[in-house]
Amino acid sequence: MALFLFGMISLEEGFRAFSGGVLERFLKKSTDKLYKSIGFGVVTTTLMQSSSLVSVITISFLSAGMISLYQGLGIVFGANLGTTTGAWLIAGFGLKVKISAYAMPMLVFGVVLVMFQKSKAFKGIGYILAGLGFLFLGIHHMKVGFEAFKSTIDMSAYAVPGFPGLLLFTLIGIVATVVMQSSHATLVLILTALGSGQISYENALALAIGANVGTTITAILGSLTANVEGKRLAGGHLLFNVVTGLVAIILIGPFMSAVEFISASVGIAARDYTLKLAVFHTLFNLAGLILMIPFLGGMVKLLEKTMPAKQSEYGQPRYLTESSTEFGETALEAARREIEHLYDNGFFIMAHALDFHRSEILSDQDLEAVANQRGHRIEIDIEEDYDTNVKGLYGAIIKFLAKAQAQIPGDQTDRVFDLRKAALNVVEAIKGVKHMRKNLSKYTVSDNAHIRDEYNKMRVLLGTIMRHLAQIQNADNAIARTTVEDLKQQVKTVDVLVNGVLDNLIRNEHISEEMATSLINDSAYARHVARHLLEMAVELHPGWEASAAEHAADVSLVPETLPGHADAKSA
Repeated sequence: MALFLFGMISLEEGFRAFSGGVLERFLKKSTDKLYKSIGFGVVTTTLMQSSSLVSVITISFLSAGMISLYQGLGIVFGANLGTTTGAWLIAGFGLKVKISAYAMPMLVFGVVLVMFQKSKAFKGIGYILAGLGFLFLGIHHMKVGFEAFKSTIDMSAYAVPGFPGLLLFTLIGIVATVVMQSSHATLVLILTALGSGQISYENALALAIGANVGTTITAILGSLTANVEGKRLAGGHLLFNVVTGLVAIILIGPFMSAVEFISASVGIAARDYTLKLAVFHTLFNLAGLILMIPFLGGMVKLLEKTMPAKQSEYGQPRYLTESSTEFGETALEAARREIEHLYDNGFFIMAHALDFHRSEILSDQDLEAVANQRGHRIEIDIEEDYDTNVKGLYGAIIKFLAKAQAQIPGDQTDRVFDLRKAALNVVEAIKGVKHMRKNLSKYTVSDNAHIRDEYNKMRVLLGTIMRHLAQIQNADNAIARTTVEDLKQQVKTVDVLVNGVLDNLIRNEHISEEMATSLINDSAYARHVARHLLEMAVELHPGWEASAAEHAADVSLVPETLPGHADAKSA
């Protein structure tokens, strides 16, 4: 049993080596429809022979917000059906062939690849070969072990007939699976014991039902470090398996009759109980799938109602989970979404620091008109809001990326650097607005119309950038690129030292020396904030980076020209 379980661990380790990109990209393309989600669960579980690994991957994707609960449940349902292929392989091949002869070559080549190869792919293949070798060796020894019992202990004498036996052995199957954390391991144990006559066919069916229910505990344990979406998925998995198990228990008679009919139809011998068990395992899982699919939408609503999302504090991570760090691309997407959350918190601080309401920036209102009409300050404690909603979250993102970096595919390590820069840019933008706040609050209510107008231009510039970044969030990359480049060009025009505005104001004595000094400093801060916001946007969305040709293009898709810069291009 220990050899078999170690083989399962090695097999999972091997497949994890290939999960850093390929599996994630395949999942993204394979879950837009329910039948695709179910198919993904069936195929991946059949290939990896581990519904636990598929469940952990699904929970990490769900926690990172990459798939919906509806899609996640479809994958888990498919994984349940995929586990039945393991019973077929063991019953049809493992117990009828001397598989220990295949185990040794696999172990030899597996260990050589793991120990002497530096390539992650070769090590992954090595772990898979070693895992299969240990699986085969474990099955062989279990088979030999049960056969050795025949001359000393007859476990079949402890068989319990009827409905009490059905309930008792279902419970034993649940406990065995919880202890070993693998329904595959329990099934191997059941099949080898059944093949050697140590348990009765009826009790073996009950054990298989129990193994199916017990495997949900693995998903529940895997969800402990996940967010509420991961916990809902584990709850859905438990609900599906419990309902499927109850149906199998209640309709055990009809199921056994159906097994006999199917077995006779495909030529399975009357006393080949191991293959009949494989038929039964597939049949009741398929029946459960067919039964539950129509109620999937209702199940999602039930899970959302019974496990509501907690009103998390703004400064707490939403997408950074322990399970996400195990899979490279999932970790990158989780970090990207968390940085968007960080920016959302910063958006609130920056908007209020600029004396705009969030709704005004995100609406179609004329920001220049709003700025000129406002005669009061929005009270905000930037230091407190920063410490509460930004500082801790920024630290959590940096720590998460450092932890996840080991799992990031080699061709995507630059993304880790870009995401770190994006998070830093959010923080720097907030700090820049904080530096502007004192003078901005002072001069936007000043009786001097000239200085008031210049500070309002800075407010409107930053508000407009924040508005357009929100508008192009889901836009086509080409439109987003052009918008970002146009905003970059317009930021350059607010340099009061370069565009002649400062000289004109001083020459005509429109502003004092103190005002001039403040205007120079805050104009620099405004450009500083603007650059950090635009860099953050490009780093979060690599497709927004303009090519050299696009840099030279004289095309603007920004719907409004920044106030005070109507003839910036001609200048």
